[in-house]
Amino acid sequence: MIPARYASTRFPAKLMQMLGNKTVIRHTYDNTLKTGLFQQVIVVTDSQVIFDEIKNHGGEVMMSLKTHESGSDRIAEAVENLDTDIVVNVQGDEPFVQKNSLEKLLAVFKNDVQGQVQVASLMQIMMDKKNIADPNFVKVAVDLQMNALFFSRSMIPYPRDQSLSIPYYEHIGVYAFRKQALMHFTNLPISPLEQAEKIECLRYLEHGIPLKMVLTDYMGIEIDTPDDLNKALKFLNK
Repeated sequence: MIPARYASTRFPAKLMQMLGNKTVIRHTYDNTLKTGLFQQVIVVTDSQVIFDEIKNHGGEVMMSLKTHESGSDRIAEAVENLDTDIVVNVQGDEPFVQKNSLEKLLAVFKNDVQGQVQVASLMQIMMDKKNIADPNFVKVAVDLQMNALFFSRSMIPYPRDQSLSIPYYEHIGVYAFRKQALMHFTNLPISPLEQAEKIECLRYLEHGIPLKMVLTDYMGIEIDTPDDLNKALKFLNK
């Protein structure tokens, strides 16, 4: 499922911006479909413009019936009556989504024979100090079992001891859920830290639901700002 909201505080209509010869949302849809990993790939949107963009190019798309605060809430409405076990949420602004990364994410559930993992998500190593300090990049700190401890737009952990080599991880907006965990999520109230940081996965942590993180290679550029779009165009043309 690809949640696709037209409005954006930092970059209005970002999903309909041209990236090469296609819009951002079409790159995301086409690259997700091309992996061949899924029975269905569906864009879920609140926008007639995005609906028409996907529909007119032969894609599968649904219109949200309600107003939603997060992408997970949006896809929960869409999958409520679908017969499925695992639901993957690929954010609409991830035009460079890759098969290898999605396979790693799905493997968490295939290898979880006892059914303990309810939610998993991707992260990548951050090297650029400017990006580490940039609130547009969501950071995640993990425990020794690769479960998320906290997500923040701030620098976490804070490098008080400058002599240590500390890994910084960027959270990538790709999740996988067991369907029942996703439906449970949408019935939980928006949590205080989620509201403060505007990071939806904090709702899981604040309600005591573990979130398994999966380290992946570079996933390209998430489109959050006009500057990101320029970087993505250069990345595309490499």
